[in-house]
Amino acid sequence: MSRTSHRIYGRTLARSQALQLLFQAEVTDRAVDDVLAGEYALSNGPLDEFGESLARGVGSHIIELDRVLAHSARNWALSRMSGVDRNLLRIALYEMLYLDEIDTAVCISECVELAKAFGSSDESSRFVNGILGRIAAQVAEGVDVVEDARRLDAEEAAAFEKAYAADYAQLYGEPEAGEGDAEAFVDVEGESADVEAAGEAEPAFADAAEAGAFDWDSVPAVASSDEAE
Repeated sequence: MSRTSHRIYGRTLARSQALQLLFQAEVTDRAVDDVLAGEYALSNGPLDEFGESLARGVGSHIIELDRVLAHSARNWALSRMSGVDRNLLRIALYEMLYLDEIDTAVCISECVELAKAFGSSDESSRFVNGILGRIAAQVAEGVDVVEDARRLDAEEAAAFEKAYAADYAQLYGEPEAGEGDAEAFVDVEGESADVEAAGEAEPAFADAAEAGAFDWDSVPAVASSDEAE
């Protein structure tokens, strides 16, 4: 894994602190606000105001952020990503979408440099760069990536519901008028079970937290590419 020996400082430090807070929130299955209200660990403190703001911002927009990332990470489910890569992407995407004062190129560059230092493999920096690059290109074309991801989710949910209805009809026949709108009746191993019909589907983006702890002290610091901010 490519690393540098320079001391981390400025907003790069703040971003690394936000990464650590988000990682701890995920591993302990807590909200970011709950982590900040209790005990948390930082490899290099005290907590920078910008780092805290980033962590809270990501936490409050995590559904939208994960929705966009899920549709931009080709052939990669969020749950398959390492916790570090996933949270680095969340931070960079939050900056790109919600912090107008920060240039998109800076967001991506910082994420790539932190991925080189903290990422799960030597390919982490290329991985995050590719995903963020695709999203940045869409944004530059005027695409509302948040709304677009929401639309894609709705289409996928509708397709799933249609396929489910077709399978149900094939197995049990067409339901009577009004039947199946609220619930369907299924017999499982001789026992009855009421199955609620699909409503307004919302994807489960709360990925399983990775077991174990990450030794932040074992990771060398990186230089800031964000001095101009």
